[in-house]
Amino acid sequence: MYHTHSTRKENHLKASEIAALLGLPFEGPDREIGAAAPLDSAGPGEISFASGRHALDAAASRAGCLILPPGAPAPSAAIRAADPRAAFARAVAVLHPRPIAPPGVHPTAWVAPGAVLGEASSVGPHCSIAAGVRIGRGCVLHSNVTLYDGVTLGDRVVLHAGCVLGADGFGYAFSGGRYEKFPQIGGVEIGDDVEIGANSCVDRAALGLTSIGEGTKIDNLVHIGHNCSIGRHVVIAAQTGLSGGVVIGDHAIVGGQVGIGDKARIESGVVLGSRSGVLTSKIVRKGDQPLWGVPAQPLSRHLAQLAALARLPRLIEEFAALKRRVEELSS
Repeated sequence: MYHTHSTRKENHLKASEIAALLGLPFEGPDREIGAAAPLDSAGPGEISFASGRHALDAAASRAGCLILPPGAPAPSAAIRAADPRAAFARAVAVLHPRPIAPPGVHPTAWVAPGAVLGEASSVGPHCSIAAGVRIGRGCVLHSNVTLYDGVTLGDRVVLHAGCVLGADGFGYAFSGGRYEKFPQIGGVEIGDDVEIGANSCVDRAALGLTSIGEGTKIDNLVHIGHNCSIGRHVVIAAQTGLSGGVVIGDHAIVGGQVGIGDKARIESGVVLGSRSGVLTSKIVRKGDQPLWGVPAQPLSRHLAQLAALARLPRLIEEFAALKRRVEELSS
């Protein structure tokens, strides 16, 4: 039975209790903490964090507890962590546990006969699940998710509102002066612990599979074209588009508004900066710095080109002045 309401709750813990749950050392006065907040606005009953160059800003914070790197000055109670941001994320999960999605199928959802739903999975309002869909254990489908036939979800997959998985890929053949649709008869396979943001689309393969590997996280408004193969633990930010047949290796990071041409290959560990572009069939190899620009190139080279471009108006003026001077001398 699906229950429509789940309650978000907040926990109140001593700062030392939070540190113990995180397995990290604690120092300073032990206050009760009931919420997480940004560094510049956190108050005495809240926890925040600072790292890198922002660690110096911690001295002015009013937070009741801060998660800080070793050696950073602490104005009050402190939890010490080598990676304060990651530790803070775990602390937020302790203080603000996410509502547990109720298992079952919402009364307004439509599930075709023949679809298979795993144990403890939750299908939200107005979802549509076609025949032949297989959903693993503990999955959460938020409202208005659509799964076409031939879609398989692993365990603990989260699909946010408006996701569409398994729609036809964009495949056409131009013949006789018109476009004819290339049949899209493949499927979509999503690995365990994948999370896909609101209004993102993953197209079915023309033949074979479009696949997304275990632990990959995809932001809102992302398009994954037909026959793409995305590896494990990849991160893809919003408004990025992958053409058909793109391959992305494990642990790659793709920024927002990136465009990747068809059949391009992004090797494992590559970092593509926001608004960069990868040309069709290009192989992008991992280097010692992120890639940026169109076409994507090492960040240092991209910044050098931007600097040169910024000097271009002055260079044009200088060239025009030299040209006038030469003309005057010639006459």
